[in-house]
Amino acid sequence: MSNPASPVKNPLADLVPEIDAALNAALAPQEGCPPELNEAMRYSLMSPGKRLRPALVLMAAEACGGERSEAIAAAVAIEMVHAYSLIHDDLPAMDDDDLRRGRPTCHKQFDEATAILAGDALLTAAFETLATGIPQPERAVRACEVLAKSAGRSGMVGGQTDDLLAENRNERHNLAWLEAIHRRKTGALFTCSLQLGAISVGAQESQIASLTDYARDLGLAFQIVDDLLDWEGDGDEMGKQSGKDAARGKLTFPGFIGVDASRSKASELVTAAKQHAELFRGTGQRLSQLADYVLQRSR
Repeated sequence: MSNPASPVKNPLADLVPEIDAALNAALAPQEGCPPELNEAMRYSLMSPGKRLRPALVLMAAEACGGERSEAIAAAVAIEMVHAYSLIHDDLPAMDDDDLRRGRPTCHKQFDEATAILAGDALLTAAFETLATGIPQPERAVRACEVLAKSAGRSGMVGGQTDDLLAENRNERHNLAWLEAIHRRKTGALFTCSLQLGAISVGAQESQIASLTDYARDLGLAFQIVDDLLDWEGDGDEMGKQSGKDAARGKLTFPGFIGVDASRSKASELVTAAKQHAELFRGTGQRLSQLADYVLQRSR
């Protein structure tokens, strides 16, 4: 998916140290939390990654004219939910993966029971972080509601369920169904990230609506690129096994509409996302750069 002739600068690079520092502080030892549990939580939350979702939170705050410091609690919360989802996705009962980001998955590094509990603890810690880290009560309440809906039964968890049910089945296999799965499984947390950033800084409803439109297109583009990387990417570079989706009979974009059509659709979605970012003018420049970066990523 990358284009060596015109590489796009990583717009996340300067945000990652800020995000990592906040994540590290969030997992300071807490009375009553067993050290083994905290270690497993830290192992997954602090594993090397793009920090895309928390970066989206901070970018949204900036785009709406706020300060990143106002949204850092929301950035931590969304990464906690993302880390929990990866721990559970990797379990034998789900995607059964041994590697994540170039390291043993949580249940391989520890054990299945510890991994499940670490995921549970990260999920609940996310809401604790929002409730205590956003000083304005009305914003904190709305942030908790948005995260719960996005991560729950009609959002990420619902999409993950349909994705599992779609394996090796022929019914309901059409492009609209495939998009519906990934607008929830992947896209829901993209949308939530941008909305949380906007909510944290008291953004206008029109700004939240524009960010939601941006996220809708960017999230689906990200998933299509992810499918393409699994289809034809380098497993060593990605830090996880490639080709596994096809082997399991998972419903993917290149498997359903072909590689060329998938690339074309991802490009169209990125173009649409950039148009939504343009509504923010200068403050949305980083969002526009991110859309290009997502299209060219190699892992």
